Amino acid sequence: MIKVLIVDDSATVRRILTESLSKDPGIQVVGAAPDPYVAREMIVALQPDVMTLDIEMPRMDGLSFLEKIMKHWPLPVVVISSLTEKGSDEAMRAFDLGAVEVLTKPGSAYSVTDLGPILGRTIRAAYAARLRLRAPVAAPSAAVAKPTLLARTTNKILAIGASTGGTEAIKAVLDQLPGDTPGTVIVQHMPPMFTASFAKRLDQTSRLRVAEARGGEELLPGLAFVAPGGHHVVVVRSGARYHLELRDGPPIHFQRPAVDVTFMSVAKAAGANAVGVLLTGMGSDGAEGLLAMRRAGAHTIGQDEASCVVYGMPKAAYDLGSVCEQATLSRIAAKATDALARIRIE
Repeated sequence: MIKVLIVDDSATVRRILTESLSKDPGIQVVGAAPDPYVAREMIVALQPDVMTLDIEMPRMDGLSFLEKIMKHWPLPVVVISSLTEKGSDEAMRAFDLGAVEVLTKPGSAYSVTDLGPILGRTIRAAYAARLRLRAPVAAPSAAVAKPTLLARTTNKILAIGASTGGTEAIKAVLDQLPGDTPGTVIVQHMPPMFTASFAKRLDQTSRLRVAEARGGEELLPGLAFVAPGGHHVVVVRSGARYHLELRDGPPIHFQRPAVDVTFMSVAKAAGANAVGVLLTGMGSDGAEGLLAMRRAGAHTIGQDEASCVVYGMPKAAYDLGSVCEQATLSRIAAKATDALARIRIE
């Protein structure tokens, strides 16, 4: 039984979350606190396995509380945030401070009905997550120098997929990629609005130019695009050029964007001229798409269990035979770069 503590200043939200989680026979809501001060006492008394945390609360905001908790009483935290531009920036900060996942509040991106199963799955993933304490990440004082873009076709594609724990994993990979890396497409399970802030955050530290995909972009060396929340992203080929298209199809594996959708399109459009990378995340999204890429001749890499926050998606891919090799997070960028360099365009 997974013990959960809910922290939110809204009595309505506390009730909705409690009712949603109580339907899961493997989850027990042991308490619901209206603010961090009450929550602090409940954590000591109830010792929950997972905590859900609102960001905007009286007396102490959620991010300040999260920072204190991760220093003095670390436990898996799922942040529940309002879907606003300010909220999306705060969500990125929550990931920096150690939150396992960020979901949007009922009444914004998700309906109350949708949030129930998503929240339950997220709580289970958080419970299984490898909790990593990390120092707060300050915004860089100056933009990273980026090379001048060359107006030439990429010929090659790097495709990256991730879910729970993926915001830090993707950042770690991109920060190690050279500035002339072939056109890159990234799928991170994330609600709308959050992906724009995520792309901006990646752009601040990566040698690549990173932006949220809007559809119609050409994949060129030195460019990376993040799939926008609420849309699938597919790669299409026109002659020797690759472009991105947004699709509004149904969620796959409960997700839109889904990694499988993008990986399948890369397999079809680029074949052996691509490298696929599947990082930490719950569930199995990406496993079948990565297999399609491997069967089409692409080199495929899965993150190893030891460095994953949640070894779900990479494990599913490994078990399916989708990965050419597994690697620890710190080695994935180098292995992807080497694999891209080995591709010979006829």
